[in-house]
Amino acid sequence: MSLPNGLLPNCLLIVTAEVDAEVESEWNRWYDDVHLPDALACPGVLSGRRYRSVGEIAESDRGERRRSRTTLWTTVYELDSPAAVETKEFTTMRGWGPFASRVRSQTRVVLALR
Repeated sequence: MSLPNGLLPNCLLIVTAEVDAEVESEWNRWYDDVHLPDALACPGVLSGRRYRSVGEIAESDRGERRRSRTTLWTTVYELDSPAAVETKEFTTMRGWGPFASRVRSQTRVVLALR
């Protein structure tokens, strides 16, 4: 389910991940065929879309800046509220499944828009 044009969701969940290159194809199949459909079936999850960024990324940690070349996967979910990530269904589905040890870095941010 997606919101009509021009309407903003109440909440976004933004997840990023870097995955070991040698399992990236398998991880993408799992993510597209298993993980994303499972997430979209959870109560309060309205939609989700994946993005791929290839090239240089800049990071900073306490003023220390680093630049590196990598593939960064980002998924943006539209949620009806921040409570959607706290449901039993979502917490059961959450995680990287068989690829947990192959995800090098990740971020997870819940943004309440209203």
